Amino acid sequence: MALLENSWVKVQQKTFCKWLNNKLKARNVQINDLTTDLCDGVILIHLLEILSQESLGRYAARPKLRVQRFENVNIALDFIKSRKIQLTNIGAEDVVDGNQKIILGLIWTLILRFTISDINDQGLSAREGLLLWCQRKTACYDDVHVHDFSGSWNDGLAFCALLDIHRPDLIDFDQLDKSDHRGNMQLAFDIASKEIGIPDLLDVEDVCDVPKPDERSLMTYIAYWFHAFSQMERVENAGRRVEKFVSNMQGAWEMQNNFEKRMRALLQRIAEQQQAWQSARFDGTYIDAKEQSNQFVLYKQRKKRDWVAEKSELAGMLGNVKTKLNTYRLRPYEPPRDLSLAALDSAWSGLMTAERERSQVINNTIRDIKNNLRRTFADKANDFALALKTISMSVSGLDGEVEDQTAHTKQIAKNLPPLDQYLTIIQKLDYQCQEANIEENDFTTYTYDELAYELSLVKSSVQKKLAFLDNQLVARNMTNLTPIQLEEFESVFRHFDRDVSNSLQELEFSAALASLGLVYDEEEMHDRFVEVAGRGGSVSFEQFIRFMVDVTEDQNTAEQVFESFREVADGKPYVTELDLTHSLIPDDVVQQLVESMPPHKGPDLQQDRNIPKYDYRAFMERYMGPPANGTR
Repeated sequence: MALLENSWVKVQQKTFCKWLNNKLKARNVQINDLTTDLCDGVILIHLLEILSQESLGRYAARPKLRVQRFENVNIALDFIKSRKIQLTNIGAEDVVDGNQKIILGLIWTLILRFTISDINDQGLSAREGLLLWCQRKTACYDDVHVHDFSGSWNDGLAFCALLDIHRPDLIDFDQLDKSDHRGNMQLAFDIASKEIGIPDLLDVEDVCDVPKPDERSLMTYIAYWFHAFSQMERVENAGRRVEKFVSNMQGAWEMQNNFEKRMRALLQRIAEQQQAWQSARFDGTYIDAKEQSNQFVLYKQRKKRDWVAEKSELAGMLGNVKTKLNTYRLRPYEPPRDLSLAALDSAWSGLMTAERERSQVINNTIRDIKNNLRRTFADKANDFALALKTISMSVSGLDGEVEDQTAHTKQIAKNLPPLDQYLTIIQKLDYQCQEANIEENDFTTYTYDELAYELSLVKSSVQKKLAFLDNQLVARNMTNLTPIQLEEFESVFRHFDRDVSNSLQELEFSAALASLGLVYDEEEMHDRFVEVAGRGGSVSFEQFIRFMVDVTEDQNTAEQVFESFREVADGKPYVTELDLTHSLIPDDVVQQLVESMPPHKGPDLQQDRNIPKYDYRAFMERYMGPPANGTR
């Protein structure tokens, strides 16, 4: 029993000593023995000032008397108590006199408060939260079973699994020799120290060579793993947010450039068309007037329609640009005055005036030839209509035996092709009338379209008669049903709208979000409901859809993006290319950022001298303005 007790004391002594040295290196202080090196209270005060980032006030820096040591230790203990850290049966004399177990308990209390207590997973305590984190991260490994902070870690596989799940580029879990406990643990400890920067608090024999490793020592060490990988995930998330912001910003720039390019091209084409009309001249012949009339018709059928569509699209595009900029909290955009919608409206008004004048000139030029075309067309059209009427009466007047009717109908069908040729002549005349811009004809009531339609009726009547007589009827039914499907959001809303009021109460709203995979704690869910419902006390369908759109898009507020840059820069007022690369931002985005961001002009940190530094704050304010909360 005494041997077992001495074993855990020895491991804790070593682990806690390493933990202290890891913290104290910020002041170039190092200890070798907890029981002797803390007895004067100086190093304990250094430790508390480092952990709390506060000053403990005046104390004896070089205590020679026992009473001075007591005073220093009491300063430290009083500070600990002022932070509402529970100390049980610990007095200054225990530290001054080197009571090993008491000192270990004191250090463990500090480790819990400053290294482990901030670990919280799903509302559990620090110990339970850290254990749950380990279990969740290793759950997909069949050879790893984490139940505690003792025997579950003997074979080293749990440490290897934590490395593999977070940094698979550093270790291949599947290739490990699962029976080589010491080898696996040494591999994990070496990678954690050299590649991740986790301090060496434990030795392999502290975990592998004992059936039940010391729980406190393991918790202290594993807490460093938790913080290291949690920070890594935060930096990667920040990098992804910066990447997405740059992508969104690039999209907004492209939309603006595309709008201006297309607007400039449309205005130029309008001006060129007006100039062409102004310089056009007639030679007095019908052929020339007809050709110019054709060109004018083509303009209205093609160019003008394309320009009308382009004009409409440009107005919509400008609205989309403004909406996109507002969505991503970028500065509003107004096009240059000569490329504005007002400039386009003015140019379009001038085009319409020129178009009317051009039409009048063409009409006046070819008016003299219209009467001859009207009379020629009328003569042909009236004769054709009479022929159609005669055939129709012949078909409708058939009676007698079926065989006789069939013979007469087939004879009539043979007489139809010449009518097609005759109609082609009428079509040519009609085309000439259209070329001459003839819209009325007092010599006939028929038009080519009417005659073509009536000929099709006659043909159809003959064919129907033949089909009837030959008893060939064909029926085809087509059913093309397309099921009406509601969108997912609407389906959820209607499902939970129990009273069919087209609105959701708070419990209904909570259930609807949960069914869509959006789960919040009770307080946050209430805040969400109040935010969406406003003063109405319930969430309408429109409010619900707008909320779902908001939460399913990564919002890039100025505060979020500024904070992301701060995370990538590790709190510095500037960012380096190496910072951007380490946050896993793609190389092309990193290159775009360093080319766009202004240089940093403030003081440098020691380790960043002679390295290009970039002012991300000035870069952000250029496009988004300063954040509302003054983030720095």
